[in-house]
Parts: sequence; structure tokens; C-alpha cells
Amino acid sequence: MADNLPDIIENQLLDALVGTTPYTVTGAIKLRLMTANGNDATAGTEVTGGSYVAQTITFDAAASGSIANNASISFAGMPAVTVVGIEIYDSAGSAKRLAYGALTSSRTVTVGDTVQFASDAITLSLA
Repeated sequence: MADNLPDIIENQLLDALVGTTPYTVTGAIKLRLMTANGNDATAGTEVTGGSYVAQTITFDAAASGSIANNASISFAGMPAVTVVGIEIYDSAGSAKRLAYGALTSSRTVTVGDTVQFASDAITLSLA
């Protein structure tokens, strides 16, 4: 997901880089599935229904300008839906969207299916 950072995050990271304002992430990082993709300014449309809930995603340390999830992630009990993208949020009371991106290919699921991402399947890159 190269350059798939919302505008607000890009500005906050630049401010932190030069010491203008510190940057902190609140709570666990959550992965959300999207039925319509967002862009730099607007969030996408999140999956709803079934037993779907955003899942915690964890990462290894960054290397060579990128970072990848370090454990598999499962979304069980999905509703009938086509998943086209993902978004990553913090867990603040008013959650902050940290990154977004389209899937390489959309995934159409039926009621009760599980959507799973293997370890290292989700990569964030600044390179």
C-alpha cells in the first residue's frame, strides 16, 4: 500500500518528523474490510452485518521502508458481500484512519464465510 495514507496522517507524520507536533497512536491497530474504497480525503464503506467486526492487526518492525503484518487475521461469520479494500485505524474513542488500500482482487463471500489474510499479506510502504 504505497502512498495510501490519508492526507491528515501525512501531515501529522511530517509534523512529527520535524518536531512540530508529536505523533501517537491510540490503542490497538484495527483492520477493517471495505465494500467501497476510500481515498486520501474520504474513508471507504465498511462491511456491516453478519458477525463482522474489525480485527486487531500487528506488525513487525519496519525495514527498507516497509512493514508487514506479523500474524494471520480472520474475519469469521461474514455477511454476503464483496470486499474490495481494507483500511487501518487506531482504537481511539474517535478512531483515526491510518492507511487504506484496494485488494489485489476483490473477494466475494457468502453468508457465514471467513475472510483471512496470512502473515505478511498486508504491507505498508513509504518507499
